[in-house]
Amino acid sequence: MANGKPMLTETRDRREQRAQRLQRQLRAALERQQQAHRAHPMPSLAERRADLLQLKAFLLDHQQAICEAISADYGHRSAHETLLMELLPAVNDIKATIKALPTWMKPQKRAIDRTIFGLADNRVIPQPLGVVGVIVPWNFPINLSFVPLSAILAAGNRACVKFSEHSRHLAKLLIETLPAYFPADKLQFFDETGGVGEAFSQLPFDHLLFTGSSRTGRAVMASAAANLTPVTLELGGKSPAVVCDGFPLKTAVERILYVKCLNAGQVCTTVDHVFVPQRQIPEFVALAQAVVPQRYPSLASPDYTSIVTRAAFDRLEAAMAEARDAGAQLIPLITQGPALDRKTRKIAPHLLLDAPADCALMRSEIFGPILPVIGYDALSEVIDRINAGPRPLALYPFSLDVKVQERLVTQVMSGGVSINDALLHVGQHDLPFGGVGESGMGHYHGREGFENFSKLRPVFRQARLSSVSLLTPPYGTLVDQALKVLLR
Repeated sequence: MANGKPMLTETRDRREQRAQRLQRQLRAALERQQQAHRAHPMPSLAERRADLLQLKAFLLDHQQAICEAISADYGHRSAHETLLMELLPAVNDIKATIKALPTWMKPQKRAIDRTIFGLADNRVIPQPLGVVGVIVPWNFPINLSFVPLSAILAAGNRACVKFSEHSRHLAKLLIETLPAYFPADKLQFFDETGGVGEAFSQLPFDHLLFTGSSRTGRAVMASAAANLTPVTLELGGKSPAVVCDGFPLKTAVERILYVKCLNAGQVCTTVDHVFVPQRQIPEFVALAQAVVPQRYPSLASPDYTSIVTRAAFDRLEAAMAEARDAGAQLIPLITQGPALDRKTRKIAPHLLLDAPADCALMRSEIFGPILPVIGYDALSEVIDRINAGPRPLALYPFSLDVKVQERLVTQVMSGGVSINDALLHVGQHDLPFGGVGESGMGHYHGREGFENFSKLRPVFRQARLSSVSLLTPPYGTLVDQALKVLLR
């Protein structure tokens, strides 16, 4: 018809057919892994080690291809940042997991009340859950897939992994090359095509790990709830740094700006904003203006990463304009050449001063190279201001006073903490990583990751002679006397 309604109906029908076909393909992949798990539910230590070694081998064999694929997805990303922030943490985590795995797999002996249960015994056996779904964001796709996969495979599970629509080059590389290292019934990757994301989160996995925004995390959790699938959510939030009196300001600036400039600020645990004693703000600005150009002389520096998409670039540019129009001061920290380059999607690191509390850069997670600097006179102001908002994914106190450090750690709740630095707690393989409240739930890394993706199964074993048999009905004098003794 001339009004085009039949064509729209056909388009909608095709879309529905494609969605149904995709759902069938995903369910077939899940069922293949579920069947393999049922056939072999408890992989041995040797089998799990072999899986971890295959993970490591894949990363080492494809270092250059991975760097090139991620750079293609970004438009430009420093190969050194990919090696430092993605491959190195993943490889080190795998090596640490292999070393610790024999201890983690041992059944744990637990205490038992001998006065009631006599010679019985208790233990906890870590057993594989089955099939784990992993939804990976675009900003650190190797780190945020292979680090959790280290724990997932160490726990004896199988996994389906879905990449972001902004990681198409990397997803293509993995989909084409990983089958030489793992069969599809052990590990399979998917790209974001034709609505995979929504369909993926609706699958009845035995556990689902999602890393991304709080908004999408809510939708994923709602989808998982329909299947009573337990979830681990690693979300974001406005993670603050707090520079305290007495801490060397130059050191604080160097460390904070190093983290803020990594990946052009596109890091969920970056320093979102920094609190600085009011009188020290001019010196903080001067130091930042000296430090950043030494590291990135211009936007053309190959070490400086692009904003991932035009939409993300436009969002940041609009947020900067909004803040400037409201009276805030934006100070570019790269002065050679332009501060923004739309063609390469690069934005110079900026300091933001005197920003109104209701502007976008202060309300929402920035996820870009803009650092609001907030002055304060008393530490209690900072504590109250942070606690008035959602709990952040990370907290970064800079203080040489142990009592001040402990005050901030105990009075401000966050997912994790790096004291006198930023971000580095995330790279510690024996520390659990995870958020709290709106910044997430659940943990992985290290033993906590292994246990998160295991069923810690309690097992009680009765002895040949059971003292509980003396406490059965009909209750009489013997039971009355026994209860009096037991309840003392």
